[in-house]
Amino acid sequence: MRKIMLTCLLIGPFLGMAQSTFTLQGQLDSLPNQTVYLLTFYGEKNSLLDSALTDGNGTFSIELPVTLAPGLLRVSWGQEKFVDLVYNRENIRFHTDANQPADNLEITESVENRIYFDFMMADRINQTKLELLQPVVDYFPEQDSFYFNAVANYERIQRKQAILLDSLKRMFPDSYTVKILSLYSSPFLPASLSPNIRLEYLKQHYFDLVDFNDTDLLRSNVWANKAISYLALYSNNRFTQKQLETEFIKAVTVMLSAAGDNPELFKFLLDYLVSGFDKYHFEDVITYMAENFQDPFACEDQEKKSALQKKLETFKKIAIGQSAPDFEVPDTSDQPVKLSEIDSEYTLLMFWSSECGHCTQMMPKAKALYEAQNPKRYEILAVSIDTRREDWMQIVNDQKLTWINASELKGFDGKSADLYNIYATPTMFLLDRNKQIVAKPISYRELEVALREQGLL
Repeated sequence: MRKIMLTCLLIGPFLGMAQSTFTLQGQLDSLPNQTVYLLTFYGEKNSLLDSALTDGNGTFSIELPVTLAPGLLRVSWGQEKFVDLVYNRENIRFHTDANQPADNLEITESVENRIYFDFMMADRINQTKLELLQPVVDYFPEQDSFYFNAVANYERIQRKQAILLDSLKRMFPDSYTVKILSLYSSPFLPASLSPNIRLEYLKQHYFDLVDFNDTDLLRSNVWANKAISYLALYSNNRFTQKQLETEFIKAVTVMLSAAGDNPELFKFLLDYLVSGFDKYHFEDVITYMAENFQDPFACEDQEKKSALQKKLETFKKIAIGQSAPDFEVPDTSDQPVKLSEIDSEYTLLMFWSSECGHCTQMMPKAKALYEAQNPKRYEILAVSIDTRREDWMQIVNDQKLTWINASELKGFDGKSADLYNIYATPTMFLLDRNKQIVAKPISYRELEVALREQGLL
């Protein structure tokens, strides 16, 4: 921490000096004559801002737009090869090894980044100390002098971190880095709290010091990381999925309620959480959010509703117990197949893609179950999320899939994919004779369970 304070004293007077244009310069050892990409952030999503070619020494330079707002930038040159930097209207110069960028990063110019990386290094050390002290504080005999020293150190480390952050706020009130560090900070935890009480205390006080009115940090991945960290407090590897969903519902209620007065932040968190839970098929959480929260910028005009609001409304329509939305899709002979007209006691609606390894691995197993029916009680409508007929038909022919195969050949932009909020494959819906959704299995194992529960195995 002494290094951070020395840095602050040396560079404090220069922060915020007037300048019209700014430049980002980097030297990436072991990366001569290669293209590097400069990306901006909105939450966890990146957008391309510019690119540059390194010279023979791996050096590049990019002039930053005058209109560029403060935020986090990512310099990327390959899969998992990148450096994230704070921009706040100042020149940035850095040097690192292209093969191991995080371990060798050196900031040669930039007040914001020197503060950020010095603080984060000190924070990692402090967090390691706290993790090592935690079992002692929790379980060591309380009458032992070693215990008292551990308790004192446990609380002293937290207080020193808070004091340092407060001093940075006073010295750099307009610093984007300080905003990041403030959002990342956690509430003070007294050593006297038992493990269970500490967890509940964190759940209740995690956002006590958070400014929900500041939207500047949406130009970084900090809010996404904060949301994940808070959800982690409710996770437990001993829980079933249903138990996890119950806990996550509590977490999203706290987060979205706290952000409710800031429409832009609320919308970001709602969209981020919906997309994340959809990815992992936490259906109860998604349905809960769809029924209890809506896009604050939503319009009642059906044609003008936001993509987020449409997604939320669709989730309500495809919840278990709802009637499956009807659609028509061409089969392999280009003849229309209408879901509602499939005459079967049960129908398994399966969205898949030839590019999805999980899908193509699951197909032979699902085919074996399908062909073993005696008598036949369920039909399968397999809708391919492909854009090339050759790709789709190769799997159908190679695996000799005899159920109803269909595709709009529009990828995720097809009407059927839109009706069912399909963003990943495989996605399945088991429907009864009335085309009511009775199960939404997400894997072959869950498919077996769903079929068995309906007496189909």
